[in-house]
Amino acid sequence: MTGTQEARLFNERVTIDARTPYLIYLPADYGKDDTAYPLLLFLHGAGERGADVGIVKRHGPPMLAASGREFPFILVSPQCPEDEYWSVPVVKALLDRVLATHSVDRSRIYLTGLSMGGNATWRLAMAFPDLFAAIAPVCGWGDAQRVGVLKSVPVWAFHGKKDPVIVVERGESIVNALSAAGGNVRFTVYPGAGHDSWTETYDNPALYAWMMGQRKR
Repeated sequence: MTGTQEARLFNERVTIDARTPYLIYLPADYGKDDTAYPLLLFLHGAGERGADVGIVKRHGPPMLAASGREFPFILVSPQCPEDEYWSVPVVKALLDRVLATHSVDRSRIYLTGLSMGGNATWRLAMAFPDLFAAIAPVCGWGDAQRVGVLKSVPVWAFHGKKDPVIVVERGESIVNALSAAGGNVRFTVYPGAGHDSWTETYDNPALYAWMMGQRKR
């Protein structure tokens, strides 16, 4: 892929507090009129932490966008600093800046992440339950005691049955708690998958179709 093509796919590299760079993908027809677009915030796993934002393109939606996949939404993919974990206030500040500077349909903001980012997906959504139209944690885990605040947020969670890093029971625990609280939650477990449950998840067009069908009232 040439530098020109990459610039078209990821046409901004912005920093928040000089430590949280992010990539942003804009749909091909973005900016041609005053259309407001859905937005997907993607949070990577521990292996993509560092000071080179290009590493974020190793997995998930940013990898697909970099390879030429076209999406009908704005894709925001920040990078967590080395040896740190996702900070809810920092990610929220980044998202607020994007919302202030881009044409976003605020009834259609979506959140997903894998592994460490799957945990951050649960945490960020629980901190701001009225913000997201839907979330999709992948091989994530979270606080089952607090998850009831998401009972009005559609959730589709994913996990590998043979995951040796984040065992499937950790994902089941929070999903079951949300279901018991009356939540709108789906849980897909891949019988043969280990920790990498994200490749099959993000390759599946059904995930994006499901997201795009959700709208915050």
